[in-house]
Amino acid sequence: MKTIDDVISDVLAMEGGYVDDPLDRGGATNRGVTAATLGEYRELGRPATPAEVKTLTETEARAIYLQRYVKAPAFDTLPPWLIPVVVDDAVLSGPKSAVTTLQRILGVPEDGVLGPKTRQALTVKDPAAVIRDYTKARALRYARIVQMNPSQGRFLVGWLTRALSFI
Repeated sequence: MKTIDDVISDVLAMEGGYVDDPLDRGGATNRGVTAATLGEYRELGRPATPAEVKTLTETEARAIYLQRYVKAPAFDTLPPWLIPVVVDDAVLSGPKSAVTTLQRILGVPEDGVLGPKTRQALTVKDPAAVIRDYTKARALRYARIVQMNPSQGRFLVGWLTRALSFI
């Protein structure tokens, strides 16, 4: 099984470096960390500037991932086979979205909190089916994003490729 450090390394490899695409709703990003996330992490009281985003180091990005996308949502307490999938989704779509996606496929109330009902449902589900259904739910979410905002279509192949890499 992968360690949390391995999971973060995998996400960093998929995210790449600095990008400031005007069509990306996240704005300037570096190593997958948006200006808003970096501003929150550094407690700036505002989103980071593109120049601040550009200077983000891998060490700081790892610390942000660990705090915001692993520890805060308690993803490190999930079954090890599920952690890479949920952490990757959380980086792309936010921790709450990752949890509600998991809850939807497990058939439990969608409150965005990784609580006892969600955890109990995981104990009776086949891991391969959970990964398959989670991936399908991600793909449908991405399709809906593009349907609602066609300008996001340029990102669809990348999103789908990333989601499908977990099957």
